[in-house]
Amino acid sequence: MHVHELLTSARESRASDIHLTYDRNPLFRIDGTLVEQSLFLSPDEKIRLIYALLDDAQREVIEGGGDVDLCYAMPGGLRHRVNVFHQQRKLSAVIRILNDSIPTFEQLGLPEVLKNLTNEPRGLILVTGPTGSGKSTTLAAMVDAINAQRACHILTIEDPVEYVYTQKRALIHQRDVGVDAPSFAGALRSAMREDPDVILVGEMRDYETVSAAVTAAETGHLVLSTLHTTGAAMTVDRIIDVFPPHNQQQIRTQLSGVLKAVVTQTLLPHASGRGRVAAFEIMLGTDAVLNLIRENKCHQLNSVIQTGSRQGMVLLDSYLAYLVRQGAVTMEAAMEKVGNKNEFSAAVGRG
Repeated sequence: MHVHELLTSARESRASDIHLTYDRNPLFRIDGTLVEQSLFLSPDEKIRLIYALLDDAQREVIEGGGDVDLCYAMPGGLRHRVNVFHQQRKLSAVIRILNDSIPTFEQLGLPEVLKNLTNEPRGLILVTGPTGSGKSTTLAAMVDAINAQRACHILTIEDPVEYVYTQKRALIHQRDVGVDAPSFAGALRSAMREDPDVILVGEMRDYETVSAAVTAAETGHLVLSTLHTTGAAMTVDRIIDVFPPHNQQQIRTQLSGVLKAVVTQTLLPHASGRGRVAAFEIMLGTDAVLNLIRENKCHQLNSVIQTGSRQGMVLLDSYLAYLVRQGAVTMEAAMEKVGNKNEFSAAVGRG
């Protein structure tokens, strides 16, 4: 079997990921669930398929016992994010299937307030959530909306580059960490000399990257990035905790000057049994929110979000209740994601 046949089969099955491991048939993640395929491949065939995804330098890293992240493009431009690693001294791989085009806000069902955020001239916008929750796709839709409406310079820093943009009104440069730049923090420092208007940082992983991203937002750029957190208030705490204690009041002050929004998302199976639905928690950088961050009262943020619905803010539990009432997701699926099950059941009942 050629690797392209495997990738095509996964796309036809509407899979989001492919898992290749030495002692199992290939597994496809379909609508959030791993499904083992009837396709038998010997361990040697799996190794051959994995090696077909790698170039010479990447094979050398793997043979030296390392891991590699890469983007693999099929003829015609279909792209896949790949991680190759060892477990129990055996070679394995996970392949993320990327959309063949950048979805629109309407196709993704994104809230209108996210479209409004693309009009922000400067500041920091964070899209957060667990792995596989669609953060990269949401950010790609936001960047492409900016691309369509503003004559500006967009710089993306990613590891690896996932979506390749077709330039519309904007000039777009996409830097691949490890190929075009040594690190996220290094690329961000260079960005200050590259005249960007909008900077997409694939992930804020460490102190240096967080610090450079906040500084970029302070100096008049619109910065978009991701974090692996599961709530707006938790996201603010995570950023502050990255800094040493003697710098934490400073970063609170900096955040309260640049934060425009924290958008947390998660994916649930559609009630029809086909496809998935995104649920959101949205916190906007209102005066009330920014004051709480500055004053180290993040434990009160959820209360401000709850009362900020007129401005477009919403708690995840409230959004999940809305999806249940709309019939988009089942009560059982929603209950796996909610924070307070008793309040959630009452909210669904109230309507």
